[in-house]
Amino acid sequence: MRRLAEELGVVPMALYKHVANKEELLDGMIDLVYSEIEFASRGTHWKTAMRQRARSMREALLRHSWAIGLMDFRTTPGPANLSHHNGVLERLRGAGFSIRMAFHAYGAINSYIYGSLVLQQSLSFETPGEFAQVVEAALPPQIENEYPYLAEVLSNVGKRGFDSAKEFEFGLSLILDAIQRFGSKGRRVRSSA
Repeated sequence: MRRLAEELGVVPMALYKHVANKEELLDGMIDLVYSEIEFASRGTHWKTAMRQRARSMREALLRHSWAIGLMDFRTTPGPANLSHHNGVLERLRGAGFSIRMAFHAYGAINSYIYGSLVLQQSLSFETPGEFAQVVEAALPPQIENEYPYLAEVLSNVGKRGFDSAKEFEFGLSLILDAIQRFGSKGRRVRSSA
């Protein structure tokens, strides 16, 4: 709080006129991130809505990478946070998913979004073309002999360039298709997107 007050050019006590403590400040900051996540309008097919939401959430978290580990673990969620969660579950339940399957689907999608962002943050390159240079510099010369499958994949991806946005889209499609398959067993789940 002292550091924030210093950055804002105020005394620390001035912050407490607006928030009770650091946790309340974090809750508000997380709520602002949730307010940036766009959602498809009601009536949009569930798969389209989940895809749009996942893309928008990924973009918001790329802008606010500090929030990645904090998004779903606030003890006092704000209105944008609650509205967001309710909207996701509304789309899934409205599509015919059971309560349990809606919960599973939501967890799988969120885990994928967060996991892909953690992976992206750990990669030491900015553009798809830099991937080949990073791979070449990081891997030992004997990789082809000792780890032929790893060498084969990295070489192939290195030549084409790694694009985290395209990889995200591919994985998201796999997850949404699997959710549709599992969620529709014995239930009426709208399948076309």
